[in-house]
Amino acid sequence: MEYVTASGVDVPALGFGTWPMKGATCRTAVEHALDAGYRHLDTAQMYNNEDAVGQAIADSAVPREDVFLVTKIFRQNLSHDKVLSSVEQSVQRLGTEIDLLLIHSPSRSVPIEASISAMNDLQERGLVEHIGVSNFSVEQMRQAIAASETPILTNQVEYHPFKSQPELLEFCIENKIILTAYSPLAQGRVIGNAVLEEIGTQYGKTDAQVALRWLIQQEMVAAIPKASSQTHIEENFDVFDFELSDTEMERIFDLQGGLFSRLRSLLGL
Repeated sequence: MEYVTASGVDVPALGFGTWPMKGATCRTAVEHALDAGYRHLDTAQMYNNEDAVGQAIADSAVPREDVFLVTKIFRQNLSHDKVLSSVEQSVQRLGTEIDLLLIHSPSRSVPIEASISAMNDLQERGLVEHIGVSNFSVEQMRQAIAASETPILTNQVEYHPFKSQPELLEFCIENKIILTAYSPLAQGRVIGNAVLEEIGTQYGKTDAQVALRWLIQQEMVAAIPKASSQTHIEENFDVFDFELSDTEMERIFDLQGGLFSRLRSLLGL
């Protein structure tokens, strides 16, 4: 495993996403993921699978302290009081405290400050260790940072070889905030891409493995691929025994429209 470090916290760079699995399917998949070596698990209130994720953790031989558990607050629960009550229910469903709690997406009616204040309260009570956001713009991230008494650890957003996030990634790097990539395989669209396949041939890796390697090799980026079959769960995890060259990284950035040079320019590299 490799790690992304922010605010003194080492987060496994490769996590396991659980949307849209539920029930026994979700529980079995999480069990396979833990057996394969994943130690970063991602769920959410709106996924309706926190109980399955929690049961898989409880049944696993992996010590709880070795698992970095993430869940997210449903947009309808973002008022101060609903944050408190809904997260208490999440803790009950999960059967354990939460390592990282995120706002799933910003509310159109509830100020960010109200949600963040309640999340800080949950940290003080020991139900939540760290907090972050998801689907936030740069400006919304600035508001969250200003509102919080504790660091914003991550912004979880859609990011993959065909989806560019240069300004957001620049902001995350400059502020030492992790960009966690959901849908890192572009919901299967990376499969069959000629550039990814060609690069993978050099390493004996699949196009999906190359896409994941490209993500976690970037500064301050983690990825949370989802898979339900044991074969794909294990395959997605097998990305730590090779490293892409700068040229190969740039070729994949070019799938987004030649943004590698732009990002380097933004960062003054």
